[in-house]
Amino acid sequence: DVVESEEHYKSRWRSIWVMYLTMFLSSVGFSIVIMSVWPYLQKIDPTADGSFLGWIIASYSIGQMVSSPVFGLWSNYRPRREPLIVSTAISVAANCLYAYVHVPHSHNKYYMLTARALVGFGAGNVAVVRSYISGATSLKERTSAMANTSACQAVGFILGPVFQTCFTLIGEEGISWKLIDLQLNMYTAPVLFGALLGIVNIILIFAIFREHRVDDMGRQCKSVNSEGEESGVRDQDTEGDVDHVAVVAINFLFFVILFVFAVFETIATPLTMDMYSWTRKEAVFYNGIILIVVGIESVTVFMVVKILAKKTGERAMLHGGLLIVLVGFFILLPWGKNLPNIQWQEIKNNSIPRTTYTEMVMPFWSWQLPGNHTAEPVGCPITQSWCLNTPMIYLAQYISSDILIGLGYPVCHVMSYTLYSKILGPKPQGTYMGWLTASGSGARILGPVFVSQVYTHLGPRWAFSLICGVVVASLLLLEIVYKRLIAFSVRYGRMQE
Repeated sequence: DVVESEEHYKSRWRSIWVMYLTMFLSSVGFSIVIMSVWPYLQKIDPTADGSFLGWIIASYSIGQMVSSPVFGLWSNYRPRREPLIVSTAISVAANCLYAYVHVPHSHNKYYMLTARALVGFGAGNVAVVRSYISGATSLKERTSAMANTSACQAVGFILGPVFQTCFTLIGEEGISWKLIDLQLNMYTAPVLFGALLGIVNIILIFAIFREHRVDDMGRQCKSVNSEGEESGVRDQDTEGDVDHVAVVAINFLFFVILFVFAVFETIATPLTMDMYSWTRKEAVFYNGIILIVVGIESVTVFMVVKILAKKTGERAMLHGGLLIVLVGFFILLPWGKNLPNIQWQEIKNNSIPRTTYTEMVMPFWSWQLPGNHTAEPVGCPITQSWCLNTPMIYLAQYISSDILIGLGYPVCHVMSYTLYSKILGPKPQGTYMGWLTASGSGARILGPVFVSQVYTHLGPRWAFSLICGVVVASLLLLEIVYKRLIAFSVRYGRMQE
C-alpha cells in the first residue's frame, strides 16, 4: 500500500511544526516573567508577602492542571483548531491583564494572581498538542517527534528569562501611554511580547494547521477532528481496549519524574545558601547559571535520545533515566564530619561573631568579618536545628548531582510521553493526555511544598532519602509493569515490536 502522498506528508509535518511552536510559546509564557514577579508584585501592592508570591507561582500550574483534561476532552470530539485557538486567546488576554494589574487602586495582587492562573489555564493546550502529535505520527516517527516537542518546551523555559533580561534595558519607569493607561516597562514588556507571539501563533494555526491522522504504520486515516479534510481514506482499526494498568503506571511515573525535578529546582537556592554561605544575590546568580547549563544539557539529551531509543527501546531508556536520577539524588546525601557554617543570629542582630568551626575548610572569600552590622547574615540558620548535626554537602556533590539530574530528567520525560502515546494507540488521546499533563502540573505544585517542609524541619538527609525512596518505588513499579508497556498495535498482534 502507498503509505501517504507527498502533499499529505508535507502538510502533516507543517502542522506538527506549528504544534512545536505552540509548545514553545506555552513554556515561554511561564518563564518570561518568573524573575520579575516578586519585584513587580512589591511595586504594585506593598501588602503582598512571600507566601502570596508562592500562590502566584503555583497558580500557573493549578490553572494548567484544571484546564488540561478539559481541552483534551474537547479535542477528542471537535476539530483541534478550536481548543488550540481558544486556549491561546485566553493566554493572550491573560498577558494583557498582567500588563494592567497596576491600574486598580486596591487588591492589585489578586489581579496578578488571576492573570497568572489564566495564563496557566491557557497552557492546558499542551494536552491537545501532544495528542495531535501522537495521532499524526507513525510509531517510527513518534519518539523523534516527542523529543522535538520536549526540546521546544525546554528551549522556551531557557529563553523566557533571556527575553526578560533583554527587556530590563527599558527600566522600571519605561514609557507611559496615558490614552490607554499602559506602562511599557521591564515588567509589562515581556508579557506584551508574549501576547504578540500568541497572536502570531493563532494566525499560523488558522493559516497552516490542518487535521491529519495516520496509523502506526504511517497510513492516512480518518479522524473525528478532520472536518472532512481526509475523506476517502481508510478508517483506523481501533478494536481492542487500552491497557489501563499501563496507563495508570505511566501517569504515576510521570508524576514522580516531575515531582523530583520540581524538588531539584526548589531546593537549589536554600541548599546553596545554607551549605556554602552564599548570599541571596550569589545564590540566585550562581544557580541561574547552573540551571541554564542544565537546560542546555537537557536540550542536547532530547536530541540524542531520539537516536538511542531506536537501538535500546523506550522502556530501557526510561529505566536508565530513572537510575541516573536516583544516583543524582543519592550523591546529595550528606557525608563526612564537617558541618556547614552556622548563622547564629537573625538579620536584625549581626554583631555577634559567627562560628568558626568550619571556617578553616571554607574558601577565604566566603569568610565574614565579625561586627559587620550591614552584612547579610549567611550560613545555615540556627533556627534549623539540623544544621548543628548534619554534615555539609560539598560543592562537588552538588555540581555532580546537577549534571546527573540534568541528564536523567529529559530522558524520563520524553520516554514517558512516547510510551504513553504508543500504549493508547489509535484511541482518541486528548483526555488521556490531559490527565497526564494534569499529573505533571500537580507534581510541580506538591514538589515545592514537600521539600520546603521536610528540608526546613528535618534537613537534607531526610529530604533526599525520601526522594531516593520515591524513585526506588517508581523503579519497582516499572519492573512490575515492564512487559505491559508496549504499543497498542503490538499488543493486539498488528505489528511486531
